[in-house]
Amino acid sequence: MSKQTILIIEDERAIAEVLSYNLRKEDFEVLTATDGQDGLRRAQTNLPDLIILDLMLPVIEGLEVCRVLKSGARTRDIPLLILTARSEEVDEIVGFQMGADDYVTKPFKVKPLIQRIKALLRRKKNATAEGEIVVGGGIEINRTQHRALLNGVELSLTPTEFRLLWALVRQPGRAFSRHELMEASMGDDALVLERTIDVHVKSLRQKLGDQAERIETVRGVGYRFRE
Repeated sequence: MSKQTILIIEDERAIAEVLSYNLRKEDFEVLTATDGQDGLRRAQTNLPDLIILDLMLPVIEGLEVCRVLKSGARTRDIPLLILTARSEEVDEIVGFQMGADDYVTKPFKVKPLIQRIKALLRRKKNATAEGEIVVGGGIEINRTQHRALLNGVELSLTPTEFRLLWALVRQPGRAFSRHELMEASMGDDALVLERTIDVHVKSLRQKLGDQAERIETVRGVGYRFRE
């Protein structure tokens, strides 16, 4: 079973590091962003299982990030926990009105926060179970079982190829840049060149056989999965 992914959108490095360390100890995969614009991009690209969002962010402030995420077809069902120094009741009300699923004020205790995160994920479990399977072009991917089938026959994929295929098939028609696919399939800490993704795409196409053409090259951008 693949690890659940949590995106932390927080510009205070010390807080982001503490959260990342403790969440990884709980066996979560962790992505981070230090401003609202980057946070939106990572959320829309990686579609994490849960988002932790600060409100006072550079570039795009947190409430606007929350509004965009909760109005987007691909991101509106992702549990979102606001973590902020704003402790006024009116701020909390506005946060929930924008679609936040939980609201925690700073300073906070790590262990109770992690329990709230787990509670949000449990609450979403039944609703997300259906979303753990995507189908397109004779390809069926079950992320929970970590299995990919082509016309009913299981594909032998590396973990990177599996995550790459999941990202593409889950959002058919969307053009991904090489950098976005690199983050989705290898993580944002991967020390590799963007062109490395071409090698993985080539290998993946070979394994897809007569469905290889569904992974289309988008000139000047990257790749997309043809609907």
